[in-house]
Amino acid sequence: MTLVCASLLLFDGSARAGQEAFVIAGSPSVKGVIDRLGAGFERTHHDVRTRLYVDSGLELRRTIAGMENSMVGQYFIGSGPIHVVAPGGDEVLTRLEQKYYVLPGTKHSYAVEQLVLVVPESLVDAADSLEALSRRTGRLAVADPSHTRLGAQTGAMLRTLGLEASFKGRLDVATDSRGVLDHVLSGQADAGILFGHEAVKAQERVRVVARLEKGYAQTVHSMAMERYCPNRSLCEEFLGYLCSAEAQAIVREAGYGVPSACRP
Repeated sequence: MTLVCASLLLFDGSARAGQEAFVIAGSPSVKGVIDRLGAGFERTHHDVRTRLYVDSGLELRRTIAGMENSMVGQYFIGSGPIHVVAPGGDEVLTRLEQKYYVLPGTKHSYAVEQLVLVVPESLVDAADSLEALSRRTGRLAVADPSHTRLGAQTGAMLRTLGLEASFKGRLDVATDSRGVLDHVLSGQADAGILFGHEAVKAQERVRVVARLEKGYAQTVHSMAMERYCPNRSLCEEFLGYLCSAEAQAIVREAGYGVPSACRP
């Protein structure tokens, strides 16, 4: 995605009169949950208007590097400074911290990707856990483990929990998460495994019967303050908000788990 195209994904326009624009640079994969967190923050900070700049992790890194090395000031796309950076996953954030593009020590985790077991919304007599399904004769839709992160994490989980043998001959391997959803909705499989945030997008057609939190390496999503954040006090307030009860509820509603750093 080019920077010109990415700039078109800024939401809610400019800050209204008397409001301060708060800009979050994030990846497309976490746009949904960041949108919700931004709206939640605005409800407690009426003088703030949250804006989201969306681009891939690599392009975010290039954008911030170009902005900070600019001779005309620390701005991007000519529209103002970035306050916090929220790439998908922590690997890019770690690299940005090493380059001092984000301030060391300001990283705050806000969401954890989790696998969920889904069934058709209309299915009444559905297994309420992966273990219960393993004792039945039904089929389980999973993503291709050799080509998708969803499939690889699903495979790791089944092996770790000792359920791989129980589902032998009963796994419907789909190309990706869309395929898993198709297999479940067509009746080809009795249940399927998706990421929680993907299940939320399809909640009118499928329902989550179990959250699968063990047996695989969960991806943690974090944010950090951009090096030239124009209002560090406001940035600190937002980063602190991420572990509030309201923010945790928003994260769960978006289909993610709450990171251990935010748990009491």
